[in-house]
Amino acid sequence: MLIHCTQKLLAEIPDRLIDPTTSGESWHANLLHVDRRKCVLFTHDQTLFSIFVPGLKKPDFAHLDGVFGQRVFKALVWEGFSQTRIERMLDTCRDIRFARSGNRSVTGSMNDMRFHIKWRVADAGGLENIDLAEFQHGLNRIPFKAVGYRYPAELFKKYLS
Repeated sequence: MLIHCTQKLLAEIPDRLIDPTTSGESWHANLLHVDRRKCVLFTHDQTLFSIFVPGLKKPDFAHLDGVFGQRVFKALVWEGFSQTRIERMLDTCRDIRFARSGNRSVTGSMNDMRFHIKWRVADAGGLENIDLAEFQHGLNRIPFKAVGYRYPAELFKKYLS
């Protein structure tokens, strides 16, 4: 699996994790500052299915691949994916590499998601007041032009089947 990172996020990741020569399953990741905390938004390139990871600290960035794998598992359970689909996705998470961002369409959609994230967190009164499962569910129920105004959660279910 290859996760394309923005420049802000690459500055937080140790150089040993960055491998520009790898190809495979593709995601994008962006560092966000929400409620004065560092957060990462991971977005699947083909479906725009997104995973929001709030409140990361410096040690978390050294093991961002593990953080991503754990959050993928939680997000898929929260979305009600079947056991076989979850296992299929976790198999692709076994070997994760990071590279520079390259798809402007995905990063544009992620910028739109950033606006939604900041608005929803502010509306809830801060990160400590949000139900992460409900928040994650709502994030993947936003239609995007890049995927034909369809919901990323539905597209991701089809993608994993």
